Amino acid sequence: MDEQVLLQVEHVSKRFARSLKRALWYGVRDLAGELLAHNGRPAELRPSEFWAVDDVSFEVRRGECLGLIGPNGAGKSTLLKLLSGLIKPDRGRITVRGRVGALIELGAGFNPILTGRENIYVNAAIHGIRKREIDRKFDEIIDFAEIDDFVDTPVQSYSSGMKVRLGFAVATRMEPDVLLLDEVLAVGDVGFRSKCYNRVAEMATSSAVVFVSHAMQHVHRYAGQVFLLHHGASQFLGDTAEGIDRYYSLFDQTSCSTRVTKEGNELHALEFRDERDRPIVEAVHGQPLRIKVEATVDQRISRPVVQLAFLNREWQVAAICISEAGSIRNDDGHVCIAVDINPLMLTAGDYKLSLVVFDEAVHTNLIWHHAAWDLKVTGTPRYCGPAATYFDAAWTQTHRTAAA
Repeated sequence: MDEQVLLQVEHVSKRFARSLKRALWYGVRDLAGELLAHNGRPAELRPSEFWAVDDVSFEVRRGECLGLIGPNGAGKSTLLKLLSGLIKPDRGRITVRGRVGALIELGAGFNPILTGRENIYVNAAIHGIRKREIDRKFDEIIDFAEIDDFVDTPVQSYSSGMKVRLGFAVATRMEPDVLLLDEVLAVGDVGFRSKCYNRVAEMATSSAVVFVSHAMQHVHRYAGQVFLLHHGASQFLGDTAEGIDRYYSLFDQTSCSTRVTKEGNELHALEFRDERDRPIVEAVHGQPLRIKVEATVDQRISRPVVQLAFLNREWQVAAICISEAGSIRNDDGHVCIAVDINPLMLTAGDYKLSLVVFDEAVHTNLIWHHAAWDLKVTGTPRYCGPAATYFDAAWTQTHRTAAA
């Protein structure tokens, strides 16, 4: 094992039983088999069992940050529990070099009856850290966790956010060689999350970090590579951008489209076209994009307004354009318009387009088609990350100033 490899996972698998009764029975049999010094764990699945993690292998070196991603139920939390030693693998081997810090479940490792102060020292003792060292770091832990007024209060009275803050502060200020983080950071407020991610970035220079997140913008920002799990099996290990693309491809987003039309109004067509007014299915960053819309709008609506919204793969609004009030005519109930976006500044990727036609006078939606069209944009570097906009800026070399 390379000295710089702090975490090595080799063909690791973990099974569970769906039935509690069978799980208890299998547990007794497996334990008896281990005590009798022969293999008590069969190679194949037994009735009602399934592989929560199946034949997983990877390694993380010092100074690396691995993003562990996948849909709900993919096996991410089970894998983190295996890495932290909370449960044992049924197959394979996990090798950890150095001290491990983990924040896997909300309040995990805390005794609810003990105070925050007492829990800090108990956690330190479990990890083999001397009291003298904790004395030196105690104030720093409390300041980071922002629980100064509650440090001598039993943890059972803490809010969810307070438990996360204390757990993260303890896990990271112990200066572990391997840091494991689950999605629990989502519980904290925006200010604390910012502190946490800055701390993760700082630790990633000297520790091996594995963190689970469904927020792909954070994975893009911090992870040097990603490991994609699906149904407990490895789907991808490598480049962050490619791994995130594969993650998104696991979801069927067509079912999320919504089409609502008020009586007397109807959308007939929406088309994407290039600068020569030719139909297209792909748009190019930096090039013109024309969107043609044809609709029937209630003749009583004299000032319809059209809004177009581009949604990214996180279903967040990446860009929006709205017609000016009074700029669109309602010709006897017919609205035919072209929207020219020149240049298109969206970064490369897959987008959904939503359209709303509403009455500007009373702000009532007449036509609402949410995420109803797919638009693929090409033409920007892959490493521009999760940003929705890419500026075609001019870069020039300048002379060094005296101040510099």
